[in-house]
Amino acid sequence: MSKILACLFCLTLFLAGGCGSSVQEKSEPLPKLTIGLMPDTDSIPFIIAAERGYFAEEGVEVELQPFKSAMDRDAALQSGNLDGAVSDLLAVIFARSGGFDVRAVSYTDGNYNLVASDGAGIAASADLRGKEIAVSKNTIIEYVTDEILAANGMREEDVAKVVIPQIPVRLEMLRSGNLGAAVLPEPMASVAAASGSHYVIGSGDLGINPGVIVFSKSALQDKEKSVRAMYRAYDKAVSYLNNTPRAEYIDLVMEKSGFPAPARDALELKPYRAAGIPAPKDVEEAVHWVKSKDLAGDYSYDDLVSKLLAEEK
Repeated sequence: MSKILACLFCLTLFLAGGCGSSVQEKSEPLPKLTIGLMPDTDSIPFIIAAERGYFAEEGVEVELQPFKSAMDRDAALQSGNLDGAVSDLLAVIFARSGGFDVRAVSYTDGNYNLVASDGAGIAASADLRGKEIAVSKNTIIEYVTDEILAANGMREEDVAKVVIPQIPVRLEMLRSGNLGAAVLPEPMASVAAASGSHYVIGSGDLGINPGVIVFSKSALQDKEKSVRAMYRAYDKAVSYLNNTPRAEYIDLVMEKSGFPAPARDALELKPYRAAGIPAPKDVEEAVHWVKSKDLAGDYSYDDLVSKLLAEEK
């Protein structure tokens, strides 16, 4: 009898183990995420994560949609066609002001640089007075431009801002000599510098870090596990980029990013940081700029930033 009971006990354990495996195998797949990318270096970790299979390893499907202007990206996010995007704190504030609930979830590492045509007579940022500068209105680009002017004792009235929303158009007009200066994200600024223009000053010189990855509140609520999985894949891509020779990934980046051909030689990536929440200082400075231009009301750090990653770590 004892032998029979022992056999029954083992059989029960076997069946229980089998049932457990079956349930695990049939677990619900994570909801798909759709992420908007801009033609800048902040988008590269997403490209790497997709092409090297890191999203798949984390069990999440991520569709990447490229945009050429912040306006088009923001419209897609607010219409519900995107769950998240490579963006900036200004876009978060404007979205909240317009009644659309988004949150900055993590910082990014891209720089926004002012590049001048060699014939424009702009050797240093102090030479900008009275000159034309191409920007995109009410975006991170204009924010960085105003901070550059303020650091040199100038106001926006001291220069002539030329509004050109699309980044590739802004680059081409500068390269063709139709603009004196432009503020561009990387690698477009380096492409301009390699094509006859020259670097003047950038956000990194001023300690400005307003770039972020944003998600809609609905995505953070309904697809939280997907967002967490996406960030695990993102961090894998960051580690790959920081520890892999440029020659091993540059062709892939050029193929998938939409960067102009000169970026292949001009692009120099600085080390990326693993995903983390934006610093209070960066948020406060962005809010101050928006308020100073009467573009939106007052917002606190908690109004604009998700603590998702802080909770995880």
